[in-house]
Amino acid sequence: MGAGKIFTSVLAGAAAGAILGILFAPEKGTETRRKIAEKSSEIAGTVKDKYNDISDTVSEKYDQAKQKLSNLVSEGQNMGKDMVSQAKEKANAMRNDVRNPNPVNS
Repeated sequence: MGAGKIFTSVLAGAAAGAILGILFAPEKGTETRRKIAEKSSEIAGTVKDKYNDISDTVSEKYDQAKQKLSNLVSEGQNMGKDMVSQAKEKANAMRNDVRNPNPVNS
């Protein structure tokens, strides 16, 4: 079970418990409705805060992954350029050997 599901379950249980506790309390209807409204506002604030925390964490992880990928792409490009440069150097050396062979002494 993921952390999000656990968090949601805990919040739902807390909300249900708070509402049931208020509903079964021996108070006037207006007072009960006021308490339900207050608890709802509290729970909504808590959910919003947790959502923002999770959203920030996901955003940070995304940015980190994006940066790592960018670094890997840059490294790959640099490696490719180095390999092309080495291949050109070897090709030039081979071309020079073919054009100017060294005389073999017998």
